[in-house]
Amino acid sequence: MRTLDALRLAFALFTITTAVNLQAPYYTALAAHDGLGVTATSLAFAAYVAGILPVLILLGGLPDRVGRRALIVTALSLCGAATALTLIAPGVVSLGLARLLMGIAAALTSISAPAYMLSLFGATDSRRPTNWVTASTSLGFGWGAAMTSAFLLHEPSLTPPSLWLSLAMSGLALLLLLGLDDQTSEASRSVPMLRLPAYPPGSLPFGLSILLAWATVGLVIAILPDTLARHGLSDWSGFVTLGICSGGVLFQPLARRLTSVTSVRLGLLILPSAYALIAWGALAGSLGSVLVGALAASSACYGFIYLGGLSGVLDATENQQPRASAGFFLMAYIGFSLPVVATGALVDRLGHASALALFGMLLLASALAVHRRLGRQRLHAPRPA
Repeated sequence: MRTLDALRLAFALFTITTAVNLQAPYYTALAAHDGLGVTATSLAFAAYVAGILPVLILLGGLPDRVGRRALIVTALSLCGAATALTLIAPGVVSLGLARLLMGIAAALTSISAPAYMLSLFGATDSRRPTNWVTASTSLGFGWGAAMTSAFLLHEPSLTPPSLWLSLAMSGLALLLLLGLDDQTSEASRSVPMLRLPAYPPGSLPFGLSILLAWATVGLVIAILPDTLARHGLSDWSGFVTLGICSGGVLFQPLARRLTSVTSVRLGLLILPSAYALIAWGALAGSLGSVLVGALAASSACYGFIYLGGLSGVLDATENQQPRASAGFFLMAYIGFSLPVVATGALVDRLGHASALALFGMLLLASALAVHRRLGRQRLHAPRPA
């Protein structure tokens, strides 16, 4: 393993995911500036997935055709362009366009980063390199929103300084990637560009689990700030995002000690109760309850389910890891978008309490169903690292 090379790639992944949620704490302010509601910001949020899906579904052969490093460089450039757009023209429309660009960047990262990190480790066991990918991306998803919230608490703005810091990070990450070994073989560059996402036997329950996990994360990022705004707490939403995205890193060492199936099943048991605490706290204006619930949800979403699920998918295939990881992230980003848009529309129609309660009931029923299905394949799970 070349530790320095792995660190360079991990910083690039951290930078890309930092850019993704930079604007989350002031979604409500952008909507108010444009005279729009929760549905509009939910749609802008979901534009992220409109950029992701075509790449994940149609361009799975890109890592082998053009190289993994080239895709990470492209992703960093797209995130920089998206951030610059929200600086130049803040508003819901520019937010939607920026989210579209960041979605393309996230998809390019998803189809290339897991196999790239695995190659840098030079190991057959996927658990440790997967941990590096999940840790760096989990930290990034939360760090961007937390940076923005810190600046907004000091001074409200539609163009907080955190956007400039993200641009500086992108430049540094691009410099660090120079000369990083790609390790893409010449023979692989002849593979077809169109390579659909794959679901090896036993991998689909892992995909369904991450769908439920990221649906919860997406709801907290896109809709909860508006709920908190009713109690004057919207500027704290970035720290809630930090909790639900990055807190799971604390639990990844434990997740590494469990089999993939056990890790994901544990996450599915934690998720519904953690969501219930978040929803109750947001409706009651209890910031402490929301933060505790976010940390508990993160242990499930970015600790046990993310690490266990991705590792389980990679272990289920030997020669189609990019396609298998694309299938996993396809399910994740479907969860990150469609349930969020639907819940946002319900908030405008039924109110926060009814919409959040309905989401919670569906989450509980779905989590229990997938938990049972995973229990039936426990004997086929790989041994813990």
